[in-house]
Amino acid sequence: MQKPSIPRGTRDFGPEQMVKRNYIFNTIKSVYQKYGFAQLETPTMENLSVLTGKYGDEGDQLLFKVLNSGDYLSKTSEEDYAAGSKIFLPKVSEKGLRYDLTVPFARYVVMHRNEISFPFKRFQIQPVWRADRPQKGRYREFYQCDADVVGTDSLLCEAEIILMINDVFQALQLEDFTIKFNNRKVLTGITEVIGAPGQETTFCVAIDKLDKIGKEKVIEELVNNGFSKENLQQLDPIFDENKSITAALDFLKTFFAQCEIGQKGIEEIEQILAYLQAYQIENDHLELDLTLARGLSYYTGAIFEVKANGVKIGSICGGGRYDNLTGVFGLPDVSGVGISFGVDRIYDVLDELNLYPEANASALQVMITNFGPDEMVVGIQLMQALREAGINSELYPDAAKMKKQMSYANNNKVPYVVVIGEDEIKSKSFTLKNMESGEQETLKIDEVISKIKNSH
Repeated sequence: MQKPSIPRGTRDFGPEQMVKRNYIFNTIKSVYQKYGFAQLETPTMENLSVLTGKYGDEGDQLLFKVLNSGDYLSKTSEEDYAAGSKIFLPKVSEKGLRYDLTVPFARYVVMHRNEISFPFKRFQIQPVWRADRPQKGRYREFYQCDADVVGTDSLLCEAEIILMINDVFQALQLEDFTIKFNNRKVLTGITEVIGAPGQETTFCVAIDKLDKIGKEKVIEELVNNGFSKENLQQLDPIFDENKSITAALDFLKTFFAQCEIGQKGIEEIEQILAYLQAYQIENDHLELDLTLARGLSYYTGAIFEVKANGVKIGSICGGGRYDNLTGVFGLPDVSGVGISFGVDRIYDVLDELNLYPEANASALQVMITNFGPDEMVVGIQLMQALREAGINSELYPDAAKMKKQMSYANNNKVPYVVVIGEDEIKSKSFTLKNMESGEQETLKIDEVISKIKNSH
């Protein structure tokens, strides 16, 4: 007999876990709606032509490809197979599972550009898939909760994103977190200053691994990719993590004295900070991290990454500005900015820190006992009355001993049990038991409804 299992990097979520997940989803959704974002969904599968070339070479390697239906090998030959995967793959696979929600969103914007009013603000809560190596906090299937604004260059959008991040984690009662931010123009400027203009993508891919492999390995990777070891010594102040935002900006102004794009990056950072000052929030949790790169190749301006402090897990939120993501689909010069909350990592963080509120997995408020056919008929009538009054109710399906039925109610954390026996049928009343206090009362149907409603 085959033992059932699920693919590595995926998870089942039972009723108790779903209560926690929906708590996160609903919190994020309410914040997005508060800031004027409307909901959107896109298909699980996209054409590979939409997905490839948007995430860099490493991202392309992590795409899950979907084999063509039917005899997918019928249009291939031995020569195709011998030519390698780049020739062979397009002949057996035309679709892939979405890697993120941003690229499908860009595709949607282009396809529906005549129906959309710009600036267009949308949020999206759906699963994505990555053929990554599973480890703690890294899954092959996970949910993202994205919010993006397209059709405006205003840096007010970046400031609002920082506010939304603060609002979400405040609502989730996660107080100890850091919003690391940077600007891709700063990183482009760095490559110019160290004598490697045009190599910003290679530079960003390498420096994005800093937390995983350390400074020495990052430098080694850059040298292997043609960067000058001597020029890379200029990066030493960049790697200094102890600078305040003011000190980091002062350093950059000197570092970019002759670098126009670097100066533009500084201007954008200062403008975002000026907007934030106008909001007068007490703690914006911001840290200017000059090594923050975010490896995705479509970012062109501000970039964000959020870490929960005191928990050994990767970033729980990230995003940034992209100036021309829609351009590859035939709609140039549409700037956008967005963020994505990683629900699966947030779930683990809140679990580890015990930050979930108490909740009943089934949301059931009342269970009605069942001791036989006569009691069952009365129980059905009561159950219908309770449901019509907006009270989540169920009738125990089988005639069984009291102990078994009470154990079921306890195991499912049902707050109230209504007992119906011969005496209750004769008196046309019901025994209502509070499962937490053990208190019992004999009540008429209207009193049962009132008691339960007033207990919430």
